[in-house]
Amino acid sequence: MNSVSPSAVQYMVSGGAHDDKPSAQSRHHNGHGPVPDGIREGSGEPDEVDRLKAKFMSAWNNVKYGWTVKSKTTFNKTSPLFLLGQSYVFNSEDEVERFRQVFVSCVWLTYRREFPQLEGSSLTTDCGWGCMLRSGQMLLAQGLLQHLLPPDWRWSDCHPLSDVDFEVLKPRSPSRPAGMSLPSFSSSWTSPIPQRDLSSGSGESHRRTPDQCSAATHDPQVEALHRKVVSLFGDHPSAPFGVHQLVELGKESGKRAGDWYGPSVVAHMLRKAVARTAEFHNLAVYVAQDCTVYKGDVMRLCESPLTERSESSGTGWKSVIILVPVRLGGESLNPSYIECVKNILKLKCCIGIIGGKPKHSLFFIGFQDEQLLYLDPHYCQPVVDVTQGNFSLESFHCNSPRKMNFSRMDPSCTIGFYSQTKKDFESLCSAVSEALSSSKEKYPIFTFVEGRGQNYGLEGQSGGSMDGPANIFSCNRMSRNNKRGSTDEFVLL
Repeated sequence: MNSVSPSAVQYMVSGGAHDDKPSAQSRHHNGHGPVPDGIREGSGEPDEVDRLKAKFMSAWNNVKYGWTVKSKTTFNKTSPLFLLGQSYVFNSEDEVERFRQVFVSCVWLTYRREFPQLEGSSLTTDCGWGCMLRSGQMLLAQGLLQHLLPPDWRWSDCHPLSDVDFEVLKPRSPSRPAGMSLPSFSSSWTSPIPQRDLSSGSGESHRRTPDQCSAATHDPQVEALHRKVVSLFGDHPSAPFGVHQLVELGKESGKRAGDWYGPSVVAHMLRKAVARTAEFHNLAVYVAQDCTVYKGDVMRLCESPLTERSESSGTGWKSVIILVPVRLGGESLNPSYIECVKNILKLKCCIGIIGGKPKHSLFFIGFQDEQLLYLDPHYCQPVVDVTQGNFSLESFHCNSPRKMNFSRMDPSCTIGFYSQTKKDFESLCSAVSEALSSSKEKYPIFTFVEGRGQNYGLEGQSGGSMDGPANIFSCNRMSRNNKRGSTDEFVLL
């Protein structure tokens, strides 16, 4: 019933259609009804009735997250769009092609069905409850792409953009209730456009032939790394960053398969997952405490022990992914923080934001005007066996960009950054601090401070309990006066 081809994928446009209300067997165990023991308890096998229930709910989720509604996303030709720190103005086909190559090259991780049963349950799908896990996976995948692949890498098999329009949109005025638009470009281009060197900032370009473009973007070794990154997020128990492993890590904080996960908890799960993966001994994940990045903690985390130093490079510095759980308001997003979020998304060191709108997690990777650009995990696809050497990559990349207004953004989110070297980290601190200073609020979203945090020892990198929910509410002082209790970790996404 469901096609895997991203060219046919359309996101559901109805907000209610994607409210992640778990099914009977996957509801939250605290205040949302009990979960049948046969499904949740790992001490015994689920009985036949529970298996039938799981199959029924899987079929229902296939309908709920598989049927599609066609809609087009309109991009303004005259306003810059920022995607992963790069700016695009859609006033030429060359510029649209440059955007297409970068967007479609992002790893897209969505709901999957028919994967091996999650331990301690009869669930074989994460439909309806795993969207935050998928958003976290996408953020980590983006960090790994930057860590392992060349900065100008583009997926050589990326498809044309689907269901988009590029128009001249005039701003609203009191005398004109809606913006005027002048249709211009078609929805897709396939003409070969050269890659820009993202590190040089050069704006020069020249048209290449298809053969030249293919030769410039397809390197077998690099593509093997691309495939390796995707396989790390496979939906089977042995994948280090797959749903099975993340659910196991979630058990350490009282979470189980079928529970909701918030952006802060997912940040710590990603930290532990990377720390326990031996092949990434040269990469660390740091999670900020109380909306504070302690430089001393990051420095100590990234200064590898002597035994791990590279003899060829003579350096012991680990690359680092920095995750900062924040709350940008009380019940809803504080508009004063919008400009600050924009400035953060303009930075090349920013690898995205785990967030969304209430009951609907999304992965934000850019913006244009007053709208966020995102990848949506709410599409149910069949599981792909990534253990096969030639598995299809098509369902792991999206060619239908989507936008939503900043005002709909849930205030609870986790912001991600990546720095490869010590010098990059120092530049990151400076650039992010400058972006944070643009906030109109008295208190910034988060801060960088010298020294070390009281509760962030090296032993916490590979184990220990996850930060409590109260930490989220100390991010900005306005939330302390909020009517919500300190036990309410965040609005469910």
